[in-house]
Amino acid sequence: MSFILNSVKREYDELPIAAHLYVTDQCNLDCHYCTEYDNSVPHPSLDDVKMWVEKIKDLGCIRIGIQGGEPLLHPDIVEIVRFCKSLNLRTSMSTNGFKLTRTLIKGFEEAGLDSLQVSVDKMTPIPSTRKSLKTIIPKIEMLKESRLNFNITGVLFKDSLSEAKEVLEYGYANDIEIHSRLVHDGPPGTYDAETGAKDELEALVDFQIKQKRKGRRVHTTEYLFDYQKSLLNGNKMDWTCIAGYKYFFVSATGKFWFCSMNREPNVDLMDVTPELLKSFNHKKDCQDGCGVYCIVAESLANKQPVKYVTREARELIKGKLARMRNG
Repeated sequence: MSFILNSVKREYDELPIAAHLYVTDQCNLDCHYCTEYDNSVPHPSLDDVKMWVEKIKDLGCIRIGIQGGEPLLHPDIVEIVRFCKSLNLRTSMSTNGFKLTRTLIKGFEEAGLDSLQVSVDKMTPIPSTRKSLKTIIPKIEMLKESRLNFNITGVLFKDSLSEAKEVLEYGYANDIEIHSRLVHDGPPGTYDAETGAKDELEALVDFQIKQKRKGRRVHTTEYLFDYQKSLLNGNKMDWTCIAGYKYFFVSATGKFWFCSMNREPNVDLMDVTPELLKSFNHKKDCQDGCGVYCIVAESLANKQPVKYVTREARELIKGKLARMRNG
C-alpha cells in the first residue's frame, strides 16, 4: 500500500517514476515482431550496470524494469536484481522463460525480485514466434511452486490469433495473471509482423475485458483496454506522452532513450540531468497510435492519477466479488 501511495504522490512532482534498463541486447529467440535484440553486442559488465542503476535511482526513479534481449542470458542477472533491490527500487523483469531454472528462481526469490513477466504468444511454436506455452509449461510449473509474483503476457498479431484464446484460458484456469496485447510497430513506424484482421483482434480484446469483469486475473487495466479499443477503431484518446520525463529507457550500452521505439537523444545516461528529463514533458509527434504500452499506461495514469487508481481499485474489488460468487 505504501508503494501505491508513493507512486500516486510521484505523479504530481517533477521526478521520474520508472526506467527500463536493457541488461543485454542478446536473445536466444528471434521473434519476427521484435525490434529489441542484437546478438552482436556483448553483455555490459556488472560494474557498468550497477553504475547505471545508481544513476537511475539518483534521478528519482522508484521502479526499474529489467529488459533485453533476454535478460536471463546475462551471467550476473541475479546480482543485478539484488543490487536494484538494495537501492529500494521496485524491480520487475521480462523474459521468454526458456532459460529459467530452479537455481535462478531461487536466486530471484532471495534477491527480492518483485515481479516476473513471462512472454508467451501461442500454444505451439511457429517460425514467427517460438514463444509457445507447450514449450515452457515446465518452467511455469516451477514458478507456480515458487514465491515469485509472475504473470504471462502475449502479443496479438496475425500468426498468434488462432491460439491466443487458448493461452489466455490456460492462465485463467491456473489462476495466473495474464494478458495478450496488440502488436506494436517498430522504430520506423512500420510493423515487422502482419497485424491480423481487426474483427479477430477486437474479439480477443473484448474477450479479455469480459474475463476481467468476471473476476479472472487479467493483467491489464481498464484504461489500457480502452486505449487498445481506440487503436482498433481509429479513435483518439486525449493523453500526453510522458516518455523521457516520467518513464525512460537505458540501452545495454548505457545510452538514454526517451522511448524504446524512438531512441533519442541517445546520450550517455551519466550525462542526463533533471532538466533534460523535464524537457520531455509534452505531447510527442509520434504518440498517435503508440503501442509502447508501458509508456501509454504510465501516461494515462499521470493524466488523472486519483481517477486512474480509483477506477482500477473499483474494478479489482468488483472482480474479487465476482470470483467469490463463482466459487
